[in-house]
Amino acid sequence: MSILRPFKATDMFKFNNVNLDIWTETYSIGFYLHYLSRWPDLCYVQEAPSRRMMGYVIGKAEGQSTEWHGHVTAITVAPEYRRLSLARKMMSLLELVSDESYRGFFVDLYVRCNNAVAIQMYEGMGYDVYRRVREYYGNLGVGKGGRDEEDAFDMRKPLSRDSARRSVRSNGRDIVVSAHEVS
Repeated sequence: MSILRPFKATDMFKFNNVNLDIWTETYSIGFYLHYLSRWPDLCYVQEAPSRRMMGYVIGKAEGQSTEWHGHVTAITVAPEYRRLSLARKMMSLLELVSDESYRGFFVDLYVRCNNAVAIQMYEGMGYDVYRRVREYYGNLGVGKGGRDEEDAFDMRKPLSRDSARRSVRSNGRDIVVSAHEVS
């Protein structure tokens, strides 16, 4: 049975099996250390009984006023451990901490528009597309359907503080903004 535990700095020495994936954004050591020191309660690892890392999530709290929210900076599961609901468990914990400890209005994340599997998973967890962000991941040129494959959907899930669901919208796929317009 695997365990979900806080992410430690030493975990960076054993997360290559998770990070070496086309969908996973990787960051500098300093970036990870900044998150671990600033938001340790929003950073978790799923670990196998063998102590092999199965996946991780790192997040932060940001925004002001009704835009105060939890943000999923990275969530990834090693290919051999997918379809075991590990991402769902890590997301649930990040959502709980964002709601109860940080009192956020919502949790948001960015996902590549062409990552249909992840989008379906997030929608199944209650996330809605809030807007499309052009060239969020850079610009590799126009892909299928005449759209830039490096665009991202900003997806949001309201938390208990947003009982009126003001942080989500029904037509989010139709709202397109520049990467320069998001923080």
